[in-house]
Amino acid sequence: MDDPEVSSVILLSCGSFNPITNMHLRMFELARDYLEDTGKYKVVKGIISPVGDGYQKKGLIEGCHRVEMAKLATETSDWITVDSWESLQPEWVETAKVIRHHYEELSAGAYDGDEVDTVKYGKKRRMEENHVEASSHHTGRHGPQMMLLCGADVLESFTVPNLWKHEDLAEIMGCFGLVCITRCGSDPFKSVDQSDVIWSHRKGIHVVHEWVTNDISATHVRRALRRGQSVRYLVPDSVIRYIRAHELYSAESEQKNAGVTLAPLQRCPAAASSS
Repeated sequence: MDDPEVSSVILLSCGSFNPITNMHLRMFELARDYLEDTGKYKVVKGIISPVGDGYQKKGLIEGCHRVEMAKLATETSDWITVDSWESLQPEWVETAKVIRHHYEELSAGAYDGDEVDTVKYGKKRRMEENHVEASSHHTGRHGPQMMLLCGADVLESFTVPNLWKHEDLAEIMGCFGLVCITRCGSDPFKSVDQSDVIWSHRKGIHVVHEWVTNDISATHVRRALRRGQSVRYLVPDSVIRYIRAHELYSAESEQKNAGVTLAPLQRCPAAASSS
């Protein structure tokens, strides 16, 4: 970049994308506009990373379908890509580790070209275990900065006991950075105020206000699909065609993982002992 005061940014969005909606895509555009309007950042790439099946969320269909739908949804974008690495892992991977993985790819030069080949570069480089102390490497001074993109509901989930490790939150907000899009029913500023961990890293959080309120959610989309109702203009047409072709999202699929403890809570001793 010509201006040394402007940092390149890669936005990473992790989630179920079950299915991907127009709002998921809209979040990237909102975040890019906000960051670039500050005059401090230039957003050079967006990455969608669907969670693996090991997350075990109720109603979560197979990762291969969710990745393919995300790829169809981003076909018309010249800067948002889809990465399948997280979805291919045999067990659920913490979000902090997913961000770290992509930062390693960045450091290894995997983003030099148009294609993101995380399978090829995944084993090329591994950061040291004490990654938090290496926070200066995430600042963008030596290359693009990774930032996690999410909705206000995700920031709100940071306050849920046992769902997130405090050290992971410190790494996400303190080392990388968080771009949070406001959403109906969630108050990101309240989440910041209620958590000492979030408060201590508030300078690493960028809250983007969505003035054109849009409450599209994958949950609403799945409900409409189960009832045979139209979801056109809520999700891309190409995704609708894929859902119909593969007969996805039925009453049966919504019961998948029913009664199963969410993977993050399974790994937390405190949650396991109280369940």
